[in-house]
Amino acid sequence: MKAVWQGVVLAESNDTVVVEHNHYFPAESLVREHFRESEHTTVCPWKGTAGYYDIIVGDQVNENAAWYYAGPKPEAMSILGRVAFWKGVDITES
Repeated sequence: MKAVWQGVVLAESNDTVVVEHNHYFPAESLVREHFRESEHTTVCPWKGTAGYYDIIVGDQVNENAAWYYAGPKPEAMSILGRVAFWKGVDITES
């Protein structure tokens, strides 16, 4: 699978985990130069607290467009160390 925004590949992996229709990519598959830590967080009742990344391509910023669970609840441990995308990021097969 591939995560693409503005024509740039943000992550690519054959090892994604699908939860609630979202592909969670291994953190090591991210092209880190396009990610900036965000202060934004949200809480999911069964997954826990999500942290976010802003995605940067050139001079364009897609705020809070990637999320992860640094300490997921026990029932969501399959997404520990993984990142998912939204806000216009295309997820396609490689």
